[in-house]
Amino acid sequence: MLKAIIFDLDDTLLNDRKSIQEAFKATCEIAAEKHTINPALLEEQVRRHARKLYSSYKTYNFTQEIGINAFEGLWGTFDDGEAFQALHDIALTYQENTWQEGLHALQIEDAGLAVELAEAFPIFRKKLPFVFDDTFHVLQELKKDYQLLMLTNGSPSLQHTKLEITSELVAYFDDILISGDFGIGKPDPSIFQYILERNNLAKEQAIMVGDNLNTDILGSNRIGMKNVWVNRNQMEIKDIQPTYEIKQLGELLPIIKKI
Repeated sequence: MLKAIIFDLDDTLLNDRKSIQEAFKATCEIAAEKHTINPALLEEQVRRHARKLYSSYKTYNFTQEIGINAFEGLWGTFDDGEAFQALHDIALTYQENTWQEGLHALQIEDAGLAVELAEAFPIFRKKLPFVFDDTFHVLQELKKDYQLLMLTNGSPSLQHTKLEITSELVAYFDDILISGDFGIGKPDPSIFQYILERNNLAKEQAIMVGDNLNTDILGSNRIGMKNVWVNRNQMEIKDIQPTYEIKQLGELLPIIKKI
């Protein structure tokens, strides 16, 4: 008998992709006001250099284990204790260097502007949270009959910030587990097993709902737990097979009712 539904956070309940996109747009407009550049081209270069620089640091393997991407690195402080100290130490340098490299790619040498943009991006990101239109309706309906849990990859400080700026989400959840607090992220099976044990659930009593085949679906598959893939972008399934596939979160309700 189904007792609990476990939700991913980013790009499942929150439209993190849109938040990052809008933060980039607003930040690049600052540069376009000071130099004759196309802000979209600056964004393209900054995104490219962010990925390249992020993967060059010794902290990269750690960020992959916890589940922190390059664009989260552009606005996180990672003051999360000893395990995150190395990431905390490089965060500001990474952020400033990424914007500086993006400007340099457009033949702009302006170190002061790079610092300004690095400082502006986190501000815009925090001001621009987006929740999918069907999120609250789905949570409200499911909350009546099921235990709702959240299992999210990321640093505790960053994920808590996301929840603070969309605070109405938190009240729906009986338990929230962040990979940075646990020590390893999805798709490692141990984090799935832990949230089940912490809530006195067998794998047959819960279902995982998430947008990422490589973390949410693969991880729950590894422990034999059913799952629902929220495939808003109509991506093709390759090697990882979800139990159910939906295009919008609202489609989850009839699936849960059927189960």
